[in-house]
Amino acid sequence: MTIWHVLTVMAAAFLAGAINAIAGGGTLVSFPSLLGIGLTGQQANVTSTLALWPGSIGGFWGHREDLAGIKAFALRLMPPSLLGGGLGAWLMLVTPQKVFDQLVPWLILAATVLLAANDPVGRLLRKVHGHERTAGWWTAAICFQFIVGIYGGYFGAGIGILMLAALSLLGLTDIHQMNGLKNLLALCINGIAIFAFMAMEFLRHPGNVKWMLVLPMAVAAGLGGLFGSHMAHRVGRTPVRYGVVGIGFILAAWYFYKTYGV
Repeated sequence: MTIWHVLTVMAAAFLAGAINAIAGGGTLVSFPSLLGIGLTGQQANVTSTLALWPGSIGGFWGHREDLAGIKAFALRLMPPSLLGGGLGAWLMLVTPQKVFDQLVPWLILAATVLLAANDPVGRLLRKVHGHERTAGWWTAAICFQFIVGIYGGYFGAGIGILMLAALSLLGLTDIHQMNGLKNLLALCINGIAIFAFMAMEFLRHPGNVKWMLVLPMAVAAGLGGLFGSHMAHRVGRTPVRYGVVGIGFILAAWYFYKTYGV
């Protein structure tokens, strides 16, 4: 691995941090950059998750005051987030490398579609009145959050729109509260996934974490997050999201061609 490889993934991490701060979807930049320098799909996934996670702490901290009044939501939805995230991370680690590499195009495509659906789903949900939070609705929400956790622990890009949709249907209408809770739950999902990655790294599956890349990428992603926060009001979320969605579809097409020859 050369200095150029390190500089390449640092640049991608900076861009990913800025994208996450503005619109979300930074994994669609950091993950392919790691694949591009020769990492396997699992190595790229684990390394990208570790490198970008500190930035999600900042996202949660910025919305911490917006969690006031929705403690019940957090207490009910954190456990399935943690359980699902841990299970998803474990499933990713035990997936045979060849199988995971064949899933890469589908994972990138799924994340891109979720990001593309953000605005249309958001407009739809603003017209939908939340249902009464009966025991049945809570049970459905907890089960759904568990599934989101599994996907988040396995790959993770695009979980934000899924959680915002579920919170809207549960009756939350304050977007700041919803973003605060979404960031908390994402922190739980990615945090427990990282714990699982670390445990498996030291106990059973060494080699998935490329430590020489994690720290420089984390620093670059943090700086990118600060830059993105500064630029958010200047460039707006919509143009950035359209750009990332375009990149995502191009990458998905490339990896479908590379993997399946179609």
